[in-house]
Amino acid sequence: MTALPDKTPTQLFIGGEWRDGSDGTFDVLDPSTGELVAAVANAGPDDMAAAITAAADAQPDWAARPPRERGEVLRKAWQLMIERAEDLAFLMSLEMGKSLTDSRGEVTYAAEFFRWYSEEAVRVGGELRMSPTGANHILTFKKPFGVALLLTPWNFPAAMATRKLGPALAAGCSVVLKPAEDTPLTALVLGQILTEAGAPAGVVNVVTAEKPGDLVAQALADDRVRKLSFTGSTGVGSLLLKQAAERVVDSSMELGGNDPFLVLDDADLDAAVEGAMLAKMRNGGQACTAANRFLVAESVADEFGAKLAAKMAELTVGPGTSEDTNLGPMVNAKQRDGIADKVARSVAAGAKAVLGGVSDDRPGFFYPATVLTDVPRDSAVAVEEVFGPVAPIITVRDDDDALAVANSSEMGLTGYVYTRDLARGLRVCEQLQVGMVGLNRGLVSDPAAPFGGVKQSGLGREGGFEGIEEYLETTYVATNW
Repeated sequence: MTALPDKTPTQLFIGGEWRDGSDGTFDVLDPSTGELVAAVANAGPDDMAAAITAAADAQPDWAARPPRERGEVLRKAWQLMIERAEDLAFLMSLEMGKSLTDSRGEVTYAAEFFRWYSEEAVRVGGELRMSPTGANHILTFKKPFGVALLLTPWNFPAAMATRKLGPALAAGCSVVLKPAEDTPLTALVLGQILTEAGAPAGVVNVVTAEKPGDLVAQALADDRVRKLSFTGSTGVGSLLLKQAAERVVDSSMELGGNDPFLVLDDADLDAAVEGAMLAKMRNGGQACTAANRFLVAESVADEFGAKLAAKMAELTVGPGTSEDTNLGPMVNAKQRDGIADKVARSVAAGAKAVLGGVSDDRPGFFYPATVLTDVPRDSAVAVEEVFGPVAPIITVRDDDDALAVANSSEMGLTGYVYTRDLARGLRVCEQLQVGMVGLNRGLVSDPAAPFGGVKQSGLGREGGFEGIEEYLETTYVATNW
């Protein structure tokens, strides 16, 4: 068992106090070995009720605080995250399995949401305009929704939390954060950091649970919870929307993707491969923005596939906490086995594994870097989100064919386009049915940019100027003077 960084909390954080869970504890495992990392508090219904009560009691005072005060708490939290970057990175690599390089990058990215929204807190505005009839003035102002329930996934334990915490707190909402059961420790540390940064008791509450479904349903049925923000699979998001509909809880959803990576016939292939390594292999492919389908022009498909396979073969597989590791394990056995199943079904359908494609027998939940060619358009890796280090290459005839395949998915989160012709690239970007596009770039995430998808990839946007609007509602006043 690897030692946790000093003072890593394992209890629930409710009303400014650390407390045991009423349902005992659950185990957090090291994906590199399958061994125990920590026993973490397992919340029950009484704990969730207490967290909502604490948030509801704290929310009016927090909303009434001057925006600058709320912003300064977030800025201090940013500073504390940067100061503790190494401990946070190690903790994420330990509980989630990603490489230290990826974890260090995530800490910087995650912390930036606190800094960005520390500045946005003071920019919440409204409008004053004249009614077209001249009968009255139209005055609008923004108010926080109230208690926000934040549900985060395991793949980016810090960034998915700060991307919600930052704008919610800046807007004046109090929060109940429920992290994924595979990676609860990072969220607990964030609760600790925000408290040290000056967040009053009850403004930030962190509830961990091994089987959270009933607790989330309980929270959504509570009339004090007025906002839901969820990042995760489309299937779970759809279920949560049904539950939220009962009380008409405002909901933001960042859901699954089946992201296309288009390599046009005039692309710089070396640049495309470098971009593919970022878009596919960051976080071991366990990202909603990961390139899932490589749609490559027939004339360059063989060369691109060979170059990509050679590059992926150079990756060093190992424990996330090792400095030498480029590709860590998948988060758990279910995730690894699901990837293996999709690859096996696709190979049976005619795809060829030119690299990887078979799990090894090392301890932990590893899956090798894999490149598939001759991938049928209706095979598992082409139509299902793989969420792992698998690059399926599908050949396309021309731009129209590439767009038809890209847009055939019910998902629409991210797309990538590589071409030497900027005008051509922009035309293709405009026709892609996605919320974000990397044009000759393999990375789109930026705290200052609006993150989100279309179709079944989500509702609303996180990050950027738009992110804080998800936690604010508008009041309109008709008046004369």
